[in-house]
Order: sequence, then C-alpha cells, then structure tokens
Amino acid sequence: MEKDQSINVLGQALAPCSTRPLTGYFRDGHCNTCASDTGSHTVCAVMTEEFLAYSKYVGNDLSTPQPQFGFAGLKPGDQWCLCAARFLQAADEGCAPDVHLEATHQRALDIVPMHILERHAAKQSES
Repeated sequence: MEKDQSINVLGQALAPCSTRPLTGYFRDGHCNTCASDTGSHTVCAVMTEEFLAYSKYVGNDLSTPQPQFGFAGLKPGDQWCLCAARFLQAADEGCAPDVHLEATHQRALDIVPMHILERHAAKQSES
C-alpha cells in the first residue's frame, strides 16, 4: 500500500488530524489515503453529538467503544478522518460536522465539492 502524496484540499502539505484518538486509514494521525482505501477516509472532521448520532443511525457506530479493536469510541470534540461519502451524505442531510481543511486530503475532492467543505470549515481558533 503506497500512500498518495500528502497534500490537503488547499494544495499544501497535509496537516495532522488527530493522534488522540489515533485516526486515519494508516492510523498515522493524518487523513492519508491510497488506492486500497476504498472508503476514502480523507475528511478531517470534528465530531459532534448530532453527527455521532446520525452516523450510528445510518449504520456506522463511531461512539460505542470496541475494545477488541483498541477503539475507545468517539465523543464530541474528537477529530476523526471520515469517509468522504459519509461526510457528503451528512452534509446533504444537514448534520455534517465541521472540517479542518488543512488536514483534509485532496482526494476528498474526488467526492466532496470544495464549496461544501468550505461551508463546513472549522474556525481557525479550533485548530
């Protein structure tokens, strides 16, 4: 699995998303991706209670701990590399979380238009 170049949606070096909890397809704290990442885990999102409930409702429970996989469960305020399609689905449903553009991989643009990412951009003070 060779990583795609680590470039964000702004055309700059990809910033880290989260190491606590450790996120990313490669579990390297970045929303890096590769050809094997069919889910395109490329959107660095800030979890909200609303989004976590939505994600659970549509079949991807991110909040329940799964100790057998070393997963403590996400809580509001945690940052996580979301699948681009799930983010777009949540945006269409009106419950998308904020995203950190600097930590969102450019491959997210294959699925999510830039204007939608910008509409949900986290404020700089939250970075």
